Amino acid sequence: MSKILLAEDDDGIADFIVRGLKREGFDCEVTESGATAFNRAHTGDFDLMILDLGLPHMDGADVLEQLRNLQVTLPIIVLTARTNLEDRLRTLEGGADDYMPKPFQFAELLARIKLRLAKQSPRPDTTNAQVLRNGEVELDLRTQRVLVDGSWHDLSRRETDLLETLMRHPGQVLSRAQLLRLVWDMDWDPGSNVVDVYIRALRKKIGAERVETIRGSGYRLR
Repeated sequence: MSKILLAEDDDGIADFIVRGLKREGFDCEVTESGATAFNRAHTGDFDLMILDLGLPHMDGADVLEQLRNLQVTLPIIVLTARTNLEDRLRTLEGGADDYMPKPFQFAELLARIKLRLAKQSPRPDTTNAQVLRNGEVELDLRTQRVLVDGSWHDLSRRETDLLETLMRHPGQVLSRAQLLRLVWDMDWDPGSNVVDVYIRALRKKIGAERVETIRGSGYRLR
């Protein structure tokens, strides 16, 4: 039985989620304190955490950031009323595995939980290489650094995921919808420019000419 840590200070929302999870066979522990959530996430007792951002004693964004700084790999789904693009980008860049705005449908939350838990299984051996190479670009997945023309550059987690995806599909045009799904596990949102933001950031580090824009289709690594 998978065990989930729920960090939520709204009693009504917490009760709604707990009842739904128990009905689906999950074990669930609830805390309304950010500090407690941070401490409990270290224990190794949980398979996933659902994290609200507006928590007392320690903001959820700080909980997320400090856990990732300490290399805690527990899957984290952020569930929050903060829905502007800046908060969304900060959360994903800070290491969240998924982001769901409130109000929400439990069926969608459940689907995202199951997806995250399924992704905990090891990758097939064919995709398990820790160093990827494409021409003059060398990506080290262990250190999140890229070697370009003899110089190393540090990448954020999402930049690493994005470059890895492009390098595992050499010469293939990937649409924004495909990249959202492969890198962020998000459904296509025609109003989202998350992909474009990260493509621009990646180009600054590996060279704009290496990531082609195929008008009307998507992006391709040269």
